[in-house]
Amino acid sequence: IQNAVRLAEKDYGITIDIDHIDFDDKKVLESIGTGRTEGVFQLESAGMKSFMKELKAENLEDIIAGISLYRPGPMDFIPKYLKGKNDRASITYDCPQLEPILSPTYGCIVYQEQVMQIVRDLAGYTMGRSDLVRRAMSKKKTSVMEKERQNFVYGNQSEGVKGCVNNGIDEKTANHIYDEMIDFAKYAFNKSHAAAYAVVSYQTAYLKYYYPREFMAALMTSVMDNVSKFSEYVLTCRRMMGIPVLPPDINEGESGFSVSGDAIRYGLSAIKSVGKPVTEVILAERERNGPFRSMEDFVGRMSMKEVNKRTLENFIKSGALDTLPGTRRQKMAVAPTMLEEKAREKKSMFEGQLSLFDIAGEEDRNEFQITFPDVGEYSKDELLAFEKEILGVYISGHPLDDYEDTWRRNITATSAQFIVDEETDEAGVEDGSRAVIGGLVAGKTVKTTRTNQLMAFITLEDLLGPVEVIVFPRDYEANRDLFTEDSKLFIRGRVSIGDDPVGKLVCEQVIPFDSVPKELWLQFPDMETYQAGEQRLLTSLRSCEGKDRVVIYLQKERAKKVLPANWNVQVTPGLLEELGKGLGEKNVKVVEKGLEKLGKMN
Repeated sequence: IQNAVRLAEKDYGITIDIDHIDFDDKKVLESIGTGRTEGVFQLESAGMKSFMKELKAENLEDIIAGISLYRPGPMDFIPKYLKGKNDRASITYDCPQLEPILSPTYGCIVYQEQVMQIVRDLAGYTMGRSDLVRRAMSKKKTSVMEKERQNFVYGNQSEGVKGCVNNGIDEKTANHIYDEMIDFAKYAFNKSHAAAYAVVSYQTAYLKYYYPREFMAALMTSVMDNVSKFSEYVLTCRRMMGIPVLPPDINEGESGFSVSGDAIRYGLSAIKSVGKPVTEVILAERERNGPFRSMEDFVGRMSMKEVNKRTLENFIKSGALDTLPGTRRQKMAVAPTMLEEKAREKKSMFEGQLSLFDIAGEEDRNEFQITFPDVGEYSKDELLAFEKEILGVYISGHPLDDYEDTWRRNITATSAQFIVDEETDEAGVEDGSRAVIGGLVAGKTVKTTRTNQLMAFITLEDLLGPVEVIVFPRDYEANRDLFTEDSKLFIRGRVSIGDDPVGKLVCEQVIPFDSVPKELWLQFPDMETYQAGEQRLLTSLRSCEGKDRVVIYLQKERAKKVLPANWNVQVTPGLLEELGKGLGEKNVKVVEKGLEKLGKMN
């Protein structure tokens, strides 16, 4: 919160007193009710998002109640709470004295303080004794609770307790109220605690609504060491909030994540093997002597300070030097030589020697500068692999970007749904259920079982993060050739949620992305046109044999024809380009059939 406020004040030139914002801002409350509460304190688990969408909080009191109710035990009261909130006429009270106590929570007992207030107002308990009852109930002290039942219902003159009956509440009603208190007090939250949580929840929601970039930058800075959460927030920025996340930049970046125009800039200290001490030296140098003009300028100014071969290479791989002349590949090629040359120059200076570079004129100096070799740039996959290695996440893209539609269409669960919620001890997928996940093979560990067979633990990474897949010997033997690094696979299996904070999938079936069945639809204006070009078409299809069906559609006749299986093709970009030139791009369409169409594979 402090970092988000600092960024917002810097970007907008304003002062924000976060403790005195409008806590009844309807726009902020409505944003909480959308369920898009990633990063909002206490409200970002899948279950809490769903609850907030139902709750449609109208004020801070509703958020306080929501935080108190969304826990094992009190969850049972959620339907009653929502019913009372949405239909005030349905609220009933066992006796008139309960109305002022329970009306803020629509007739439900939600807080420990309400239990204390009930025994005081209905049975005449003192403040101190009411707290003893609350404590006995929360600790499930049966003998104490039964003794207090007598006092609550009938009173205890010697101890100064009047009792419900003596206050005009009949015995049956009093016992019923006491039963409800016992049921709830076992799980009840104290309101003061929930209120403090709700204030922080609201403050984070407020900052996210009015200063989304500043808030998300501060949020990502806070989870730099948690790759799973960080990946989730990067995806939230890009896909749900429309905020680009840019690579680090040596001339613009800060130590943590910062705002850059309409985007968020990756923090320099989050680069592998860099950290805050290195970043602080770089920022101080940049502040003192201005932006770095070239990689050589950067090395010259930093080589005797904190930047060594590893940090320089990590800056290059991460994209932090992209705004300086040269490609990443060129910079990697000259980095060792440049560091050695600058170190030699520094040593000469310390020894009082003048180098040729020092005495040369400005025009002559250029001849001594290290020039980049003509090696071009790394491929997209190589650039992304470097980013993942150095930053922990893909920033400029993701290897699955081109496959996102295929991925979303065929999975039943994402990696994020395997994370166990700290509040509810539940994950988004149910233990023992079947699920299909998809992604890249990011790691593999092979083990030998007691029966001398091989099994594997596969790390499968999707757009949100990793999932561990357990592959037992029979399935490993059948699919071992598919478990190569960066292979794109769908894995169908059984969910295993144990005591670990992240669940696993036990593999039952492996399906490569390119094995997802497709149909190639080719449209012709009429039968005559099709017959005229049939031979040319079949020649093109014959060059790409595969498993994908070909469907011919005749526009005028509104008829379709599925070509025999011996004309099935492998849909490739080259085939699509060739067919598009002959038939027109709008007449060539690929339709994925989805995994449900695929028979059991071994």
